[in-house]
Parts: sequence; structure tokens; C-alpha cells
Amino acid sequence: MNFTASKQPEHCLLGPESDSQRTLYPYVTGTSVVALKYKDGILMAADMGGSYGSTLRYKSVERMKPVGKHSLLGASGEISDFQEILKYLDELILYDNMWDDGNSLGPKEVHNYLTRVMYNRRNKFNPLWNSLVLGGVKKGEKYLGTVSMIGVNFEDNHVATGFGNHLARPILRQEWRENLSFEDGVKLLEKCMRVLLYRDRSAINKLQIAKITEEGVTISQPYSLKTYWEFSAFENPTQGAVGSW
Repeated sequence: MNFTASKQPEHCLLGPESDSQRTLYPYVTGTSVVALKYKDGILMAADMGGSYGSTLRYKSVERMKPVGKHSLLGASGEISDFQEILKYLDELILYDNMWDDGNSLGPKEVHNYLTRVMYNRRNKFNPLWNSLVLGGVKKGEKYLGTVSMIGVNFEDNHVATGFGNHLARPILRQEWRENLSFEDGVKLLEKCMRVLLYRDRSAINKLQIAKITEEGVTISQPYSLKTYWEFSAFENPTQGAVGSW
């Protein structure tokens, strides 16, 4: 009698997880999103660049999308993961609408859902490689929050992701105020986006500004900011720097 074990194919030994895929590193990414509360609702700004590594590969990527009746979502990070999150949200809103009970999910509920999704994926060591900004208005109450790729979340009067968290937030802390008008809010966002354009290599001069009020979401057509590049520090940025060429 032959007791030699038959050799199984290698793919049978690896288990069901062998074919699973992970976002080990982001490929096509978007940079900062900046948002703030104003008198009538929420204003949000993002440029339209999609970078493949350090190459600005795409220049018409929309990174702000309405969610249901009361919410607006903006995303930094991996574009394909953002598309996956939008699929989750489409299913969530569809399920909510199927109840047909006269109620609908508000921005606070959507933000809480996103925090659970991001933290759940982080615990599986398979994160969605995004930082998200969620704003909205429901029953006259304005809401603005953010969540990172590992589920860290908070709400505030103004938020920013990516480089914006370092370069735009100080401007917002200094100049934001209660009951900001729409015009002043747009000017403040444009000031933040201009600073990011000067300082962030992944930023491009093609942006959109979105607003959400009780009436719904409006996303502007893409446009460019007026810039000034004749500053002496821009002409020779390495002059006087230690160890520079």
C-alpha cells in the first residue's frame, strides 16, 4: 500500500485570502480639500489635479460630490478609493430611501458612517487611502467634520486635509468668523487655495468651490486664480540655503 500523500496544487494551500488585493501605496492622488461654515451653510474648495506619483497626470478630477439631500463630500488621497467610498454611500442612500418614511440621513449620520467605514478598514490592515471632509445642512443646523484614513475624526467650524491642514488652517483660525457672508467665505477659501498653489507641488491652478445650503448643493465650474510669481524668494529659492547647489 502506498502511503505517500498526493501533492495538492499550490493554489489550494494558500487559502481564500490569497487572491485578495490591498492598496499598499496610493497611485493616483488628489491633494488638499478646504472647507468652512458660512452664514447660510458650508463652503468647500478643492483643485482638480490627479497626481501619478510626482507626475501631474490628470487635470480634471472632481473631488467633491453631493451625498443624499443634505450632505457634501470632499476627498484627498487615492482617487480609486474615493470612488469606492462613493459606491458605499450610493448604497447607503438607496437603502435609506427605500424606507420611504419621510426622513433622510443628515450630514452627522453620514459622517458617523464614514468614521466607522474608515476605522473598520484600518483594523483589517486594508485602509481606504483617503482623508475626507463631510459638510451639510439639515433643519437649519450646519455641520462640518473630517475623518482620516485610520478613522481619526472631529468636527469644527473649518477643516482642511493634506497640506491644507498645515498651511490653510492657520489662515482660517485668524480670519474666519461667525456669520461669514458667501462672498467673504469664497475670498477666504481662494486665499487658502492660492497659498497652497504656491507651496504644494501637487496643487494646480484649476479649482472648484462648492456650497451646500438648505436648498441643496451647487458646485462651480472649474476656474483659475490670479497669481503673482515675481517674489524674490521664488526667483532664486535656494539663495542662502545651507548645502544648496
